[in-house]
Amino acid sequence: MPTPTTATETRITSASAPERIQQHRRYLMCRPEHFTVSYTINPWMEPANPTDTAKAVRQWQTLYDLYVSLGHEVHLIDPIPGLPDMVYTANGGFLIDGTAYGARFRYEQRMPEGPAFMDWFRANGFEVAEPLETNEGEGDFLLAGDVILAGTGFRSTDASHRELRELFGREVLSLTLIDPRFYHLDTALSVLDPVQGPGGVERANIAYLPHAFDERSQQLLAERFPDAIQVSDADGAVFGLNSASDGRNVIISPRATGFEAQLRERGYVPHLVDLSELLLGGGGIKCCTLELRR
Repeated sequence: MPTPTTATETRITSASAPERIQQHRRYLMCRPEHFTVSYTINPWMEPANPTDTAKAVRQWQTLYDLYVSLGHEVHLIDPIPGLPDMVYTANGGFLIDGTAYGARFRYEQRMPEGPAFMDWFRANGFEVAEPLETNEGEGDFLLAGDVILAGTGFRSTDASHRELRELFGREVLSLTLIDPRFYHLDTALSVLDPVQGPGGVERANIAYLPHAFDERSQQLLAERFPDAIQVSDADGAVFGLNSASDGRNVIISPRATGFEAQLRERGYVPHLVDLSELLLGGGGIKCCTLELRR
């Protein structure tokens, strides 16, 4: 398990950084007992490269144990043989206020995951909205304060953004991804914490990789999140932005060294977890973590 931040490390935090407040999270995870790469549906997947399922399980367990040690509530969905990507639970749905918008996967290899996740949501007390449009859950939908940031370009469709808006009655900000390496929104953007703005409006601190988005989306992000952390391609390319934050603790790839420094400067506490084996399937920390909002 990653060691806690030491006193020496804490001292390098910027003196002007605000106090960050940890918030309790509820997560859904899936042990990668059947993880392998036997097909290609993103640029990271190469079936010719061997995978080590036992190593993937060990790395995943480190992430699970860290969440528990930080005081978060972690639920598990049973892995299903023949669905090696089920470990990437973030793609299984998008949940707000006890309602789960189910996933409808683009590729046939992952399509059976949608009903499996919706069954779990129902069995665990969530109201389930079955999707009509192609979407890949929290892989492409991120709650940033009062706004839902919604990715499109590779997986989730524009029509799913309309469906999401009608279901939750919230503003949905559509963002277009253009780099195939960053095929889901959560590979190119991370929500760090909510911020209470003027008039009680809740917004959010975010971090993102600018050139993963088209020009229009870059302009929208710059306007809506002028204080956002902009990361380098070097950190984005190791899935540094595929991270999880509780408002204070941010779990990131140990290879995202520049992003780690940026987080410390802003007063966050980075925790480094290596999921290199699961990256062979095109997933990282956030991919393995679905937030359950009741």
